[in-house]
Amino acid sequence: MSENITNVDHDSFQKAVLDSQKPVLVDFWAQWCGPCRTVAPIIEELAKDYKGKVEFAKINVDEVPFVASKYGVMSIPTLMIFKGGKPVQHAIGYQPKDQLKKLLDGVLAKSDSK
Repeated sequence: MSENITNVDHDSFQKAVLDSQKPVLVDFWAQWCGPCRTVAPIIEELAKDYKGKVEFAKINVDEVPFVASKYGVMSIPTLMIFKGGKPVQHAIGYQPKDQLKKLLDGVLAKSDSK
């Protein structure tokens, strides 16, 4: 996994995601999930492309079910973008890179316009 992506658990979620000054894309995934493994390289590319603008985190739903449940994650992969401690965008299932870039760019554009 890329050094630009943080593995988050229940204890580190608050600091890494909710308290972040930057938007955070959180990848809710599991080891056994085929689509999760397919989207992982795209997340790694995006983490490089958006370095310094967006933080990236992964949460294994088998190891941290409470956080996934709290945010209504019912299917994986679920990609959720948090800003200011709140989820502001999400995508469920495999998403191509250009679609995820649109979500991230939209969140960043809202940040820039304030």
